[in-house]
Amino acid sequence: MTPIDASFGSAASNRKAILLMCLGALMLVMNDTSAKWLVDRYDPFQITFVRSVITIPMIIAVILVKDGFSGLGTKRFAPHALRGVLVLAATFCFFNALKVLSLADATALFFAAPIFITALSVPLLGDKVGPRRWSAVLVGFIGVMIIVQPSAETFQPASLFAVATALVYAFIMISSRWLHSGDTMRTVVFYLSAVPAVYSSFVLLGDWPPLKTVDLAVFVAMAVFWSFGVAVVSEAFRTAPAAVVAPFDYSALIWASLIGWLVWGTIPDWTTYLGAVIIAASGIYILLRQEKLKS
Repeated sequence: MTPIDASFGSAASNRKAILLMCLGALMLVMNDTSAKWLVDRYDPFQITFVRSVITIPMIIAVILVKDGFSGLGTKRFAPHALRGVLVLAATFCFFNALKVLSLADATALFFAAPIFITALSVPLLGDKVGPRRWSAVLVGFIGVMIIVQPSAETFQPASLFAVATALVYAFIMISSRWLHSGDTMRTVVFYLSAVPAVYSSFVLLGDWPPLKTVDLAVFVAMAVFWSFGVAVVSEAFRTAPAAVVAPFDYSALIWASLIGWLVWGTIPDWTTYLGAVIIAASGIYILLRQEKLKS
């Protein structure tokens, strides 16, 4: 990543980036909280469509101010079209997981995404992964199994939806390597909203539950949380090195646990936290190892 100014990586910018990442993680958990609130009444594709329709004007306004109309275009549309399908798949899986799992359980399993990214980067991108990172991947999957408990009586099939979300998200992140270098983060976020909105527009032909005023407010809040969450996280990565910022993404489990307890009164089992710690540790090790190999 190219430094945006001379202060990049300084102690002050690192502190700012860490705060931004924690704030961004909170906003994205609030997005998930909104989804969990809505998913009992609305189909996952309906939620995706409404969120996207509300989000698009906000993103366009920012693009026009920052980049002008040129910021709405791209010289390579195919990757955006593919990522739109992946976003719909990830949303479908995660929202179905939220129907059953607590917010903290779903969030903890989503932490497996960096592990999948590392594993998939070998066949899809031709990256070289050494024995140390493969060992970290294996340890991370052990953490996933601790949370899922596939042979236990407490096993919930919805856990597989959460794991599938992490897998699809890994494809989304890997596909970012195929985007045109001229696409700004704002352009990328625009297509991450606009393309899924087009794909999910088929829901307009189906049956909808009566739209309550509180539901509309939650939809708007969801769009705001998602848009600003993505923007704040992106700014965090622009402010400090990934090795400094990325580990604080795991603060999402703290927010998810707290919000889940306040809103639904759910307290995750100790195995969730044990598995999450193992997954987070493996993910942080993979990140630090990658940074070391780059230097």
